[in-house]
Amino acid sequence: MSGFISGTAPRLTARRFVIALSLCAVAAAVVGLLAVMIGVGTGRDGRYLDLLSLDALTDGTWESRILAVRLPRVLASLLVGGALAGAGCALQALLRNPLAEPFTLGISSGSSLAAVIAIRIGVEGALGGTGVGAAALLGALLSLLFIWRLAQVSRQLPPATLVLAGVTLSMFCSAASVLIQYTSDFTEVSRMLRWMLGGLDSIQLSSVQYAAGPILGGLVVLALHGRALNALAAGPDVAASLGVSVMRTTTIVFFLSSLLVGAAIAVAGPIGFVGLIVPHALRAVLGPDHRLLIPASVFGGAVLLTICDTLARTVTTPLPTGAVTALLGGPFFVLILVSQKRRAALWSRA
Repeated sequence: MSGFISGTAPRLTARRFVIALSLCAVAAAVVGLLAVMIGVGTGRDGRYLDLLSLDALTDGTWESRILAVRLPRVLASLLVGGALAGAGCALQALLRNPLAEPFTLGISSGSSLAAVIAIRIGVEGALGGTGVGAAALLGALLSLLFIWRLAQVSRQLPPATLVLAGVTLSMFCSAASVLIQYTSDFTEVSRMLRWMLGGLDSIQLSSVQYAAGPILGGLVVLALHGRALNALAAGPDVAASLGVSVMRTTTIVFFLSSLLVGAAIAVAGPIGFVGLIVPHALRAVLGPDHRLLIPASVFGGAVLLTICDTLARTVTTPLPTGAVTALLGGPFFVLILVSQKRRAALWSRA
């Protein structure tokens, strides 16, 4: 086998699975706790890091700040980061391409276009953020459906073809979004730009609660398909010879990925490159077995996005979280292109 399944990868044992996943879970818990405790205060000397002590949690003022501002934002970053990294890991296995992730496949741009259209036609005014979030979920589903249908038609083409198709879809959706903004008034354009930048600055606990069920449920089902994704990563023919129902598994993984990405974007807007960085980095450390890689990527994505969001709200003036992940993801994307020629060649021949 080629691609994700390598003969040199260490065999996944129950002990190794438990240790690796426990470390990832502990890292996510520690980062989440620290993120809740770290904030920014203002004084005569300007902005400064505000480190909250545990005793201060009982104070009413601190309690209000923690429960109303920091805690929803940290929970949302953990949830959204896990969803994007889990979906990215599954899509990389399914398409046999290390560059596949919701952002590069155009799913994020399609979801953003649907949200922009919803804002333009007044859905936000009638239904609030829930209506825009539902539109974003629908946009993600339609975009991934397009990629899926293209994957069915172009089975004999290299996997990189789908990434190119995703880039084309992303450019089309971005151009359409700009055109809609051009015909909108200033207030609508401001809301559209805020949405398209991606961020967690105005997140509410109710939004996290609505998204938690679909995201957590989707991640659990996705993790249960780790063994099938191991086979699919080597190609549909190999997977079929191993008894995997290729069409059924492909349909489920694509649907779950669209659900995860749509729900994540509905909460935070388009956040790019989390689904690219985390699975690729963990694959180099933990190996290619998706029984471990998918749940580990979920925790890793939660850690990465929480760190990026904490930096976004504490470094200089508050920044959009999506801008911070893009600054990390852009060079990482180029690094994969430059340093993974041999692995990419294996995948293109798989």
